[in-house]
Amino acid sequence: MERTFREALRHRRSYYALAPQSPVADAEIEEMLRWSLKYVPSAFNSQSTRLVLLLGAQHGRFWSMVKDTLRPIVPATAFPRTEHKIDTAFAAGYGTVLFFEDEAVVRALQQQFPEYADRFPHWSEQTSAMHQLVVWTMLEDAGFGASLQHYNPLVDDRVRRVWKLPATWRLVAQMPFGRPLDHPAEKSVEPLDARIRIFDDKVR
Repeated sequence: MERTFREALRHRRSYYALAPQSPVADAEIEEMLRWSLKYVPSAFNSQSTRLVLLLGAQHGRFWSMVKDTLRPIVPATAFPRTEHKIDTAFAAGYGTVLFFEDEAVVRALQQQFPEYADRFPHWSEQTSAMHQLVVWTMLEDAGFGASLQHYNPLVDDRVRRVWKLPATWRLVAQMPFGRPLDHPAEKSVEPLDARIRIFDDKVR
């Protein structure tokens, strides 16, 4: 159901009730991620973003890992609510995209351009954010519902160990997705005139 760029962005929302079904083939999901890695910009063309796609049992394994990590941390009285949210809003979906930034790339740029050393970590986060938005929008445009989660850094070490990922890959965000079971409420928007300033030479 490909929309225009503006339409796709307008329809992208957070979905918290998912079913483990997909409107497209797994190969198409993979192609979306590869497309984002190829075309989303990055500072100094660093290409520091790394993506991991978890489907089937691997998707479920990740969210079981999140629950196991949270269980000794979250108060016992609050954990059932946390577990229910993970089970119905995240684990219940079809898959999860993990977003990483390769810190080896960031450090190499810091050494190569020392005058910008303190900025590269910030630019790396911005690069990741752009990938998150693009992937999120493309998934929604394909018929999925998705949301963006941040259980890092609690699960980082275990994720790298279980899926044998490089030690320099830093987990930034997690995006569970699946067939949406509901529609989000209308999104509130702050007054635009309070959020934008326009300066030109025209007399108004």
